[in-house]
Amino acid sequence: MLTICVLILIGLYFRKPIGDLVEKLKSVDWAQKFAALWQYVLSYEKKAGRVATKPILQFYYVVTDSETSTFEKPLIYGCIAYVVMPFSLLPRVIYRFLGIMDEAAAVLFVYSKIKDKKCRGSGGYNG
Repeated sequence: MLTICVLILIGLYFRKPIGDLVEKLKSVDWAQKFAALWQYVLSYEKKAGRVATKPILQFYYVVTDSETSTFEKPLIYGCIAYVVMPFSLLPRVIYRFLGIMDEAAAVLFVYSKIKDKKCRGSGGYNG
């Protein structure tokens, strides 16, 4: 499931068709998936600080909103997982600055796709 989410993120970035991948994720229990990912977000917050973690927390509020679409949920999940998990296409240890920039690019790209999203009841994100 995580692999499909990251593939959706990459496919959308490179303007590849992703409809089949999104279809595979329609029956996913996103609340459960994000509850499991939340532990990684908390450990990331301790390392990166609250300012760096703010976009990830905003994504969390958007994805837990009942009106967030099936298309947006895997996109956000893939982005959060890509940022907080210890793997990366461009590892920081090897590529230094570029290793940080690929994660920043993922966050900015997903943000550009959902920036007009309004969440009811979260109190944490309003676009």
